[in-house]
Amino acid sequence: MYCADRGCVNTLAQALDLCDELDRGGSGALGVAVDLYHVWWDPGLKEQIERAGEKRLLAFQISDWLLASRDMLADRGMMGDGVIDLPLVRFWMEEAGYRGFHEVEILSSGNWGRRDPDEVLATCRVRHQTAC
Repeated sequence: MYCADRGCVNTLAQALDLCDELDRGGSGALGVAVDLYHVWWDPGLKEQIERAGEKRLLAFQISDWLLASRDMLADRGMMGDGVIDLPLVRFWMEEAGYRGFHEVEILSSGNWGRRDPDEVLATCRVRHQTAC
């Protein structure tokens, strides 16, 4: 989504190519954060998650892409409110060996950012159990 004005590494494949180049020995010292808000659309996502595998999958950030987003950065949807197939990508991550945390990243200045933090956390918990 930021390819035109901010991005230089725009796909998981590009990030993994850099990891491979900089960590030629495959030590696993370098890896990637799979932020679904930025990569959910990639038709090669499954293959790149498999390529990364347990050694390079270091983080998993979840939110949802809203069809009627009002702001590219600050209008991320709560899990289950958008179009990302969260259960499918979670399955791919786990099949590839990821066993880390699921980091919920709801940057939402016009919606969730205005709500009571207890409500947001309670909703995150329920949605993580039901929509992911």
